[in-house]
Order: sequence, then C-alpha cells, then structure tokens
Amino acid sequence: MAAELKIASQEGIIPGGSLPEKLDKMEAWGIVGLEVGGGGLAGRVEGLQKDLAGRPIKMSAICAGYDKCLLADEEADRRRAVDTMKEILTAAGALGSPGMIVVPAFNGQSNLHFPEARNILLDLLKELGEFAAAANTRVLLEPLNRGECMFLRLVADAAAICRDVNSPGVGLMGDFYHMCIEETSDEGAFLSGGAYTQHVHLASRRRVMPGQDERSFVSGFRGLQRIGYTDHCSFECGCDGDREVEIPKAVQFLQAQWEEAKG
Repeated sequence: MAAELKIASQEGIIPGGSLPEKLDKMEAWGIVGLEVGGGGLAGRVEGLQKDLAGRPIKMSAICAGYDKCLLADEEADRRRAVDTMKEILTAAGALGSPGMIVVPAFNGQSNLHFPEARNILLDLLKELGEFAAAANTRVLLEPLNRGECMFLRLVADAAAICRDVNSPGVGLMGDFYHMCIEETSDEGAFLSGGAYTQHVHLASRRRVMPGQDERSFVSGFRGLQRIGYTDHCSFECGCDGDREVEIPKAVQFLQAQWEEAKG
C-alpha cells in the first residue's frame, strides 16, 4: 500500500470556541484527523459522532486520559490503570479511533526494576490487547525522552514489546519531538517500528509547530514512506505566533517535506 500523509491535530491546538468551529478550520487547512483526550471520553461519544458526521475529518488516536499507570508499584494502582484504559478503549472503538496512546510510566511513577517492570507490562498488555482488539481499536505505546521517562525511550524498544505481546490490539507510535532527543535516525526509528507504527505526533525541536525552527521531517517521512504508513500524523505542540496563520503554514511545510522525502 502506498504511504500517504494524513495530517491530524489535537483538539486543543486548533483555535475556536466550539468543536464544529474548530472542525471547519481544520477542513479549510487540509487537516483530516482529530485527536482528543481520553478523559471523560465515554460521555463525548455521541457528540463527537454527530460533529464528525459527513465531514472528511476522521477520529485519530485518543491521547491517554486513564488513571494511575501500568507500572505503578502497587498492584491495585495497576488494576485501576487497566480498568480505566478499558473504558477509554470501548469509547475509542465506538468512534473508529485507531488506538489509545499509553505511556507505561512517567518519571517518578514507578520504582520497579527493569526486568520485573517489563514482565508486568507484557502481561497487562496481553490483557489490554485482547480487549482492544475486541473493541476494534488498539493500545499504542509511546516512547518518550529521558527527561520524561526512563522505561521506554526508543521506537525499537516499543516494537520489541509489541512483538513479544503479539496482539493485533497492541501497536506503537513515534513522536518527532522525543525522537529528536533519543533517536540517531528518524528514518531508522520508523523502520524499526515497521507495521507496528500506527500513529505519529508532530512537533519541532522546540516543541512548536513544524517549520518554526530548524527541525527537518524529511528523514522521518522517508521512513514512513518506506513502511507504507497511512495512519495520521498529528500536531502535538505549541505555536509561536497567531495560530490562524501558523497552523496552515505548518501544514504546507509538512506537505513540502513529504514530497522532498520522495526524492
């Protein structure tokens, strides 16, 4: 399948007083995916379905929103994370979302040592993957940078976990901001993620809009093209200046970078 650039955005990044107003602007700017937070998502399903009906914009990934974390020290907290993730996964499936973004643990959330932590994560992901697949969605592991987490920082590490879990309900994502800090090659990172790669976050080196600093996306886009990526690439970043001006400029910049990656 030929790769395709499908630009999405987190809901809060788009200016506007209501979701329909935001969606109108997204359509005009060529943004075709909407990423929302998982907090309270079950109560938003009907409204989101209504607002998206008849539009070219589709539901993108769901960003977190669960309680606790999968690698919490206490088993009760880990179960709370699993239970709240299942609530979000049910809503994600109803919305046609490709998955819910999960960070196993941020810095300060876990004192588990690596071998034990990885084994616990594999067991919980097998349960969550089975549940997600039945709901027609996925759990998407997100590697972060060392300033935010120590357990999962490389796309290749996330791919190894996906391989070991071996579930259609578990995949991964790459974030250009974190990758800029941790990866030696954007292209290599996405190649290591391969078919497990099912979502991408877009941000520059300074975590502002693509094109607002020297960060290039060509290498990463080349990797996405080589793996035949067709899921969304979603803005998760700040913005220098007027968003009404800068967001359309960022879309155009990314489209040009995608074309350059084909060369």
